Amino acid sequence: MTKKTRVMIIEDHDMARMGLSVILGSNQGIEITAMSADGQEGVNKALELRPDVVIMDIGLPTIDGIEATKKIKAANPDIKVLMYTSRESEDDVFDSFSAGADGYITKGATSEQTISAVLAVSEGAGWLDPAIAKIVLTNIRRSSHTTHTRGEINYKLGKNLYGLTEREMEVLSLIVDGLTNPQISEKLIITISTTKTHVHSILQKLYVSTRSKAISMAMKEGLV
Repeated sequence: MTKKTRVMIIEDHDMARMGLSVILGSNQGIEITAMSADGQEGVNKALELRPDVVIMDIGLPTIDGIEATKKIKAANPDIKVLMYTSRESEDDVFDSFSAGADGYITKGATSEQTISAVLAVSEGAGWLDPAIAKIVLTNIRRSSHTTHTRGEINYKLGKNLYGLTEREMEVLSLIVDGLTNPQISEKLIITISTTKTHVHSILQKLYVSTRSKAISMAMKEGLV
């Protein structure tokens, strides 16, 4: 039996919290272990229950999500934290990653995008919502050589900016090289079905509809 990703939600708005639990609970690979509406209470529960992923709002009572992330990561770095917020400012994004966050997704994301983000960070991949990815990419290109903190963030996200797993990066590289699905399967010694699953996931995470667009995105953003 496949191990489920254990998720805790820290969100102070009741409807958002419940809606998120329904969305994630619909995925067979995810289990909701706890929920909290308070920053400090959320930290205490997370450290007690040790979920695989904590979904963290930024605007929280008692302590905000950025401070809560710092506390969780300081006590247990193995717990992944995915920021889940309506805030799209550059400062919030960089403050979140400076605090140790593993991903950042906005509340305007679709159900599929949210599930993909949770599963990606649980596997150790960074994740940044496409709604703000261009802002961050522009900033990284402009200032990664001038600011130590942002250089660390650049290193942490690296080529996993879109939540691609290590295997998906391999598949994407072979797509860029012009290999077909059967050729990729043979090269990586995996089944055609598995290859198709990886390709579908890559297209979804890059928010493109075709292989040619994925190649264009990969080249443009320096993913390969």
